[in-house]
Amino acid sequence: MARYFDIHPANPQPRALGQLAQLVRDGGVIAYPTDSGYALGCAIGNRDGLERIRAIRGLGEKHPYTLLCSAFAQLGRYVELDNNVFRTVKALTPGQYTFILKASREAPKALLHPKKKTVGARIPEHVATLALLAELGEPLVSSTLILPGADGPLTEGWIVNDELGDRVDAVADSGDCGLEPTTVVDLSGDEPVVLRVGAGDPAVFE
Repeated sequence: MARYFDIHPANPQPRALGQLAQLVRDGGVIAYPTDSGYALGCAIGNRDGLERIRAIRGLGEKHPYTLLCSAFAQLGRYVELDNNVFRTVKALTPGQYTFILKASREAPKALLHPKKKTVGARIPEHVATLALLAELGEPLVSSTLILPGADGPLTEGWIVNDELGDRVDAVADSGDCGLEPTTVVDLSGDEPVVLRVGAGDPAVFE
């Protein structure tokens, strides 16, 4: 069964965050809350972890993942950020946006869009998750926790634990979790393109 971590929503416990981060470093897959529902995450380069996430969600091999980070400085190795893109991202993060960015040469192929050399990335507006990402010191490879046949992501930690307790290594529960998906914006071209309207205000790109 998964280890269950009860994380304080305003003052996350350093000991619990350290244990969660170590589980990720050791090759584990975790379920954790974000500002847009629960997500599944593992470390960059954890191929077995990616396969486990695909199996849980019933995804194909070409499904793109998202890099979640506490600051875009963590993404320096994996994406290309010119000045205009950097200013846009900085102004809207943390927030409920997912940005599609040009991938660098160091970006693992498993993270790339199957037809474009791009990577999805975001900085969530969620205290506990930001603290976990800061403790980890690198991005989490992530996928929204939508089970096969479901219309939306799971949003309650105890339900996640009941559903997936034998398929993940840890469940983090901080009691607060967003319900609406992120707004997805493609910043890889000459002009921003809103691909999906969600919780983040798309008007800034009009």
